[in-house]
Amino acid sequence: MNQKAAILGAGESGTGAAILALRQGYSVFVSDSGKIRNPYKSTLDRYKIEWEEGTHSTERILEAGLVIKSPGIPEKAEILKEIREKGIPVISEIEFAARYTRAPKICVTGSNGKTTTTLLIHHMLLKAGINAGLAGNVGKSFARQVTEENHDVYVIELSSFQLDDMYEFKAEVAVLMNITPDHLDRYNYEMQNYVNSKFRITQNQTSADYFVYFLDDPVTIAEMAKRELKATCIPFSLNPVEGDGAGIKDNTLIINIKQKKFSMSILDLALQGKHNACNSMAAAISGMVLEIRNERIRESLTDFQGVEHRLERFLKVHGIEFVNDSKATNVNSTWYALESMNHPVVWIAGGIDKGNDYSMLFDLVREKVKAIVCLGIDNSKIHQAFGDIVRNIIDTTSMAEAVKSAYYLARNGDTVLLSPACASFDLFENYEDRGVQFKQEVRNL
Repeated sequence: MNQKAAILGAGESGTGAAILALRQGYSVFVSDSGKIRNPYKSTLDRYKIEWEEGTHSTERILEAGLVIKSPGIPEKAEILKEIREKGIPVISEIEFAARYTRAPKICVTGSNGKTTTTLLIHHMLLKAGINAGLAGNVGKSFARQVTEENHDVYVIELSSFQLDDMYEFKAEVAVLMNITPDHLDRYNYEMQNYVNSKFRITQNQTSADYFVYFLDDPVTIAEMAKRELKATCIPFSLNPVEGDGAGIKDNTLIINIKQKKFSMSILDLALQGKHNACNSMAAAISGMVLEIRNERIRESLTDFQGVEHRLERFLKVHGIEFVNDSKATNVNSTWYALESMNHPVVWIAGGIDKGNDYSMLFDLVREKVKAIVCLGIDNSKIHQAFGDIVRNIIDTTSMAEAVKSAYYLARNGDTVLLSPACASFDLFENYEDRGVQFKQEVRNL
């Protein structure tokens, strides 16, 4: 058996996978076509793991019996084509790590709300005294935790890219928040390919497992009708729900699961807004199927602190509120952000457009947005979409310029909302970098 493992990408997941592979007796080689950050270099050196940066040594990589790839590497990358042609198995760090732990896994995916819901479930488990690990797109590498820490349960946020490279993995509790067009550039602009990706979260589930889903999402419901899901399916909805599931009636969140009941006022939720009610219901259902007591669930939903870069009400300057929603990398996330705004909005938007259809924002923009500040290298689609709706649309190419322009356009009582609806890679390292720069420039005003 070929015990050589090649790891593509040396970020959090790649470095973690390398350490676990080494521990499991593999001869490990790490290759990153970009620059490896110093902390990861130091870690790899400490474990005496061989690495390269700025290139992929094809010959060396093709000697491996297993390739573990970073979710950020697109399928059309040349190195991947060669690996596939040679028939070498390619899996994700999550798939690899799951082979070496028996701990139950609560996995959350969806186009929107997955980070908040993942953190909320993790918060709930810790409140209940459960030794829970946080992994996937948030927290530390799953593989690293499996190697160095011994958690009883893992809460894992999964992107469609991670799910694409998972085959034998099974989620004991799978949570699907919703499915709206996102990352279509990675899926040949075919929505069904993206839907198939998201539904991989249900693969290998049995009748002993749970699938938690959003009843109000037509895409999810249509796809469920095509599939024979083996898990116990539990819905959540912004409306009352018949039978088992979570719903809202007269501002009260009501959950019924197998004769167990839970209810609380939505006004007591730490996170307000319709989208956050969904996040809270999905988390509460997960807590109930894990048999966490109602008091702990209620406490968790009332004292949770929220997520940086997601509708983060950051600072007021001269009566103008600045809200950092840098994590909104798709149109649907921005819809939720605008829907929750109660004052006139100067909206900072733009970046790398992933095949966006802005039409779902027209009504909200007409109702709430007084000016748009475009932040990106090519803002033509935003001008095209909103030119007839908003009189003031200006172009900027740096965060400093965008924040100053928005501040100039806003008045006392207005809100400046950074909710880009686009990816960040044209001007920033990632959405976190974009959010951090936004907050710094607001402080500089």
